[in-house]
Amino acid sequence: MSMIDELLRNNEQFTAGFDHAELDASPARQVVLVTCMDARIDPAAALGLTPGDAHVLRNAGGLVTDDVVRSLAISQHALGTREIMVVQHTQCGMHGLDENALALKIGAAKGHPPNANVRFGAFTDLDTSVRASVARLRATDLLLHQDRIRGFVYEVETGRLREVS
Repeated sequence: MSMIDELLRNNEQFTAGFDHAELDASPARQVVLVTCMDARIDPAAALGLTPGDAHVLRNAGGLVTDDVVRSLAISQHALGTREIMVVQHTQCGMHGLDENALALKIGAAKGHPPNANVRFGAFTDLDTSVRASVARLRATDLLLHQDRIRGFVYEVETGRLREVS
């Protein structure tokens, strides 16, 4: 049996006690979290969130990409969010990743190089990466609320969040 089949079985159990049908699409806490896809990070547990509280956007590195900006604009303009937390983390696979080596690896596996415009988002300094993501959000003209954007580092060793100034 595949892992997807196992997850589908788990979903059947989940639906037996499902009670979120009445939740609004607008997050009750009017906050959006941008974080990494790393499986060690459980944003709900780390921040005391329950379904309906927040939007959570995840990608490799917890980076602010064009698509993240698009999603945040929709979150603010259409769904009423006012605050943004950018959370990257220690021991991230993007930290110290070699962009060129990854492109070569992908090219070798696929038989052709990836599009030259694709950037994977490797970074060498975690705090600098968080600051760059926050700065990008503060500079975009697509967001309504740029005064409540803050950046953090999640320490996978302790579960603690540290604000990056």
